Amino acid sequence: MTLSNAVIQTLNEIESIVGKKDELADSEIEQIKDLFYEILKKGTNYDVEEIESWFSKEKGWKNKDLVVRITNLSHYVQNKFEQTSKFRIIDKDSCGCND
Repeated sequence: MTLSNAVIQTLNEIESIVGKKDELADSEIEQIKDLFYEILKKGTNYDVEEIESWFSKEKGWKNKDLVVRITNLSHYVQNKFEQTSKFRIIDKDSCGCND
């Protein structure tokens, strides 16, 4: 799966958010998680391995630990989103049980 334009735009936003490319501040972590959540909320999916690959190809991301951290955040948000979306409650009339 290749990255969509929306995901690439978000990765560029992350790149501009992260001040030092050798560590993440707590506020940056929260912003990054919010950005990944917004992608999923809009119905766009992403491949975590493609995100890692994108960061490794971009200039300035020499700190492998930071790239792994951002990739882990994307994976964490994706898993959390998928878990919560599995448990949506449906209206009892919409299930067809009373037919």
